[in-house]
Amino acid sequence: MKRRRASSRGRADIAIVGVDTGGTFTDLVAIVDGKLKVHKVLSTPRDPAAAVIRGLKEMLDALVPDALTYSSTVATNALLEKKGARVAIITNAGFEDLIEIGRQNRENLYALAPTRPEPLVPRALRLGIHERTLGDGRIETPLARGELARVTRLARATRAEAFAICLLHSYANPKSELQLARALRAVGRPLSISHRLLAEYREYERFSTTVVNAYVAPRMSSHLSTLGHRLSGGGLRVMQSNGSAIGVELAREEPIRTILSGPAAGVIGAARLAASLGTDRFITFDMGGTSTDVSLFDRAARIRTLSYPDGYAVRTPVIDIHTVGAGGGSIARVDSGGSLHVGPESAAADPGPAAYGRGDLPTVTDANLVAGRLLAANFLGGAMKLDAARAAGVLGVLARQMKCSPLEAARGVIRVVNANIERAVRVITVERGYDPRDFALLAFGGAGPMHAAELALDLGIRQVIFPRNPGLLCAWGALTAPLGREYSLTIREQKPDHHSLMRRAAPMIARARRELVSDGADARMIRIELRADVRYRGQSYELEVALGANFVAEFHAAHQSAFGHSTPGAPVEVVNLRLRAIADEAAAAPARIAKHRSKAVAESRTRTLVGSREQSIPVYVRERIGAGACIRGPLLITELSTTAYVPPEFTMSADEFGNLHLEASR
Repeated sequence: MKRRRASSRGRADIAIVGVDTGGTFTDLVAIVDGKLKVHKVLSTPRDPAAAVIRGLKEMLDALVPDALTYSSTVATNALLEKKGARVAIITNAGFEDLIEIGRQNRENLYALAPTRPEPLVPRALRLGIHERTLGDGRIETPLARGELARVTRLARATRAEAFAICLLHSYANPKSELQLARALRAVGRPLSISHRLLAEYREYERFSTTVVNAYVAPRMSSHLSTLGHRLSGGGLRVMQSNGSAIGVELAREEPIRTILSGPAAGVIGAARLAASLGTDRFITFDMGGTSTDVSLFDRAARIRTLSYPDGYAVRTPVIDIHTVGAGGGSIARVDSGGSLHVGPESAAADPGPAAYGRGDLPTVTDANLVAGRLLAANFLGGAMKLDAARAAGVLGVLARQMKCSPLEAARGVIRVVNANIERAVRVITVERGYDPRDFALLAFGGAGPMHAAELALDLGIRQVIFPRNPGLLCAWGALTAPLGREYSLTIREQKPDHHSLMRRAAPMIARARRELVSDGADARMIRIELRADVRYRGQSYELEVALGANFVAEFHAAHQSAFGHSTPGAPVEVVNLRLRAIADEAAAAPARIAKHRSKAVAESRTRTLVGSREQSIPVYVRERIGAGACIRGPLLITELSTTAYVPPEFTMSADEFGNLHLEASR
């Protein structure tokens, strides 16, 4: 792609782009000289960069983006599909099996035959060395020159594609890990070094995080190199799982930070729109082609520091998101007992749902098309025609297995996938101590607005919001994401005071500022937030509190709130310091829309499944609904990025920013 010449105004157009690669579609949002452009293309799973470049060419013509922030599923898919690198781990002799032993915690306490994922590194590729660093940082057994030569020779013989260096207590003194890194660089393979990724104690989580990073790094590095080359100079950034962005070089070295970047982009997009939505308490419901991501936004996104993607412990900051295999491409089937199941298997982008013209299995998209909730001629604004006959054919096969009509089969598929999503919403609300009825349901993604209203009825939620361009909100979140860094450090301070803790945090603050400036951030815009993991001495768990002058009192209050008791006179221990640094650039503000001058007029009518029977309902075009318009369901709304269904229990109104608000009448 070539940069366009300067415009007639005497300067080149400025283009800032956000891209979200999903399992079915790749979404693009751009601001070019202050004007919003949006686009969607089918994803290319075998080469995700191809869809990105194609979408940029179709949306921007020959203009190279000045900045492009990318939310990617490459690292996630490498882990889920077990298509990562051949990894060798170098650790202390006697601790080679640590990543396999793990912890005794069981996700399902009452499972009679619990299962655990296979370790990513087989026993033959776990190399033990003679070294020992103690918990206070003293090196009791230093690395000998002969030992370094031996482990380098063994590492070459493994033919590993990446190395994970994981030594005990390296958070307290990284000298031995650095020595190993210098020796292994001669082998010429990517290195993942535990103290760089996670400077915390609890060796299992640190080792597991480092191994997962090494496992996905070569594939992610290759993908980002390909994408950067094809961009020919566009400034590339990558979304992190915590909702901020990092430079491409760090993303290549530490892709573990991007393991949930796609879902995080959606939550950040919603957060950027919170002021225009009129509420800052909502449940995000992002339903795409292969999965659904839900998260609770209660005045701020909730961050957790430990997650288990595909069962592997990863300790990096991530937005608290729960994902289920329920999307437009989720495959419906009848089991041997006659029960209907939907997902988690997906038709994805290739071959895709039957309605896309290549698939031959019934999916949620096919059910919505047969139910009349998708219009074959209006998909992607008419740019992609759906094959209604093919969708009807696969639903007919499913209907015969279910011994019912195709319309009843479609209704069954929709009800089952909604039930799967309802359980996911209850995980992040009821199981966290929240009542979902106290929140609005913010629906986005290509399929979210089609299912949101009926899902809200099942959950007792009375308010549903469809943001503007709902199928592109993750891309909008990527476009508006700030640059950021998050670091942690184990200190185990048993007599903590605020002044000494700030001294301990000073090197982390300096590092974050230095790295953000090198990524292009304005030093004046960098905002630092410090937190501490605090516990009563003798406890084995901590609570995270803001590191202010009164952090001890805040810990006692947090302990009272979390566990129903506290002991204000008891001594406390600060286990970890945590830093979050954000360089918040000027965010693009949502644009206002024109007010409606008369009653909104339907574009057409269509026969749609409403409740348990089919009836004729009006179809409205999103772009023609002005601010202040108010319409009673049932109805359909069509636009480029999605189709929305509003059942008869809701009344829909449009606000001045183009967001659609659904209020339940009962």
